[in-house]
Amino acid sequence: MNPVAKHIIFAGQVQGIGFRFTALSVANHYKLTGFVRNLRNGGVEMLAQGPPDDIDKCVQEIKKTIGSYVAEVKIDDAAFDPQYKDFKITF
Repeated sequence: MNPVAKHIIFAGQVQGIGFRFTALSVANHYKLTGFVRNLRNGGVEMLAQGPPDDIDKCVQEIKKTIGSYVAEVKIDDAAFDPQYKDFKITF
């Protein structure tokens, strides 16, 4: 199956709790590519690329791990970008 890309916004009290490091660890577990970063509005943005099932599992695992801080998750399709060879925290 061809890899896909998803643009994900996590809203709630998601900054200052280790969210990006959790997302990095989980995304690396599923061998996804892309990035995670804080947004100025207090949310966290994630671009996850890989098999659709692995992206879904990644999001579910993040929500399971620190979901009590997540008020809303918005997921949209994105264009796959081959420039991302790994998953990293960006600023």
